[in-house]
Amino acid sequence: MQARVRNIKDIMEQHFPLHLAEKWDNAGLQIGSLNGNAAKVMVALDLDETVAQKAYEENADMIITHHPLIFKPVKKINFDTPAGKLLRDLIKADISVYSAHTNLDAGERGLNQLLAEMLGLQNIKPLEKSWEDSLYKLVVFVPVSHVDKVREAINDAGAGYIGKYSDCSYRVQGTGTFRPEEGTNPFIGEKGVLEEVDEFRLETVVYEHDLDQAIQAMIKAHPYEEVAYDIYSLKNQGKIYSLGRKGKLASSLTLREYAQEVKKCLGLESIRVVGNLDSKVRNIAVVSGAGASFIGNLQRHKVDVLVTGDVKYHEARDAEALGIAIIDAGHQGTEEIMVNHLCELLKHECQIRGYETQFIPVYMTPCFQQI
Repeated sequence: MQARVRNIKDIMEQHFPLHLAEKWDNAGLQIGSLNGNAAKVMVALDLDETVAQKAYEENADMIITHHPLIFKPVKKINFDTPAGKLLRDLIKADISVYSAHTNLDAGERGLNQLLAEMLGLQNIKPLEKSWEDSLYKLVVFVPVSHVDKVREAINDAGAGYIGKYSDCSYRVQGTGTFRPEEGTNPFIGEKGVLEEVDEFRLETVVYEHDLDQAIQAMIKAHPYEEVAYDIYSLKNQGKIYSLGRKGKLASSLTLREYAQEVKKCLGLESIRVVGNLDSKVRNIAVVSGAGASFIGNLQRHKVDVLVTGDVKYHEARDAEALGIAIIDAGHQGTEEIMVNHLCELLKHECQIRGYETQFIPVYMTPCFQQI
């Protein structure tokens, strides 16, 4: 089956919903049409002239990037500038561009989760709460004949997840009463006559971002003209999403030993380290890209080392003063792992759906050369 851009977009946003993106971000479709072809898709950290040229040579239909091609509002497109020429050529080539940025960073199986696992962390948890998906209880009253149909509909719409268990619900049987008035078209009963019907009280939990679609699915599957249902806000903790992760190593290492592990795992020629290389470390935080803004809060998380990139001189001094070591593996070094991750994820999801789409990973030349 031929995949369209909207199909690839839907898969991306199933795993990395746009509501996880920071307010200042610009994730989503950048160029193109949702109805465009997506038979050949390239994945790269950034989109520059080199990546675009490869896309032209490969006859790619779509490019997925981590960093948005269009980040700030475009006030003018001058074909004589590199940015203007790039936009013109991509549009002329009919190549759609999609970006997943901070929503990819924060996703449950996103970039920081991948980075934490690659770097040997165990008992991985969110570092800071960027966003919480609150929990609600959805209760609906359904005639016995339709309880399974309604339950399946709300579960398929995303309700009923508790931890790693799906399709979680509870039901109890009782008697419902109602009297159809003038102007109604009742599924059961006659106008003006009090009816008693065997019904189930069906209840389940649903996360906030799935609530509207669960309600719509419930109403569509329900036989009644007027559906009786309740929504309760729960104090149970919902899903916590974070732009970073924290965890423990299986055993303590010296900072020197762990820095070498990071260098090896990420395939880097060099890294920068702040701290006593002979000190023992075990509690690790990771923030892909540029995570120095997290330094001030790391003490309360009892973190020994922050693995991130783009650390400036004064930020390094602040970490030293707090007794926190830093392994600066670079912005590109901590993020380009997303290329293979997305290719494998999208390939798997497309196979399940029967889409015949080829995914091409593209790795960029490092900005900084070692001499």
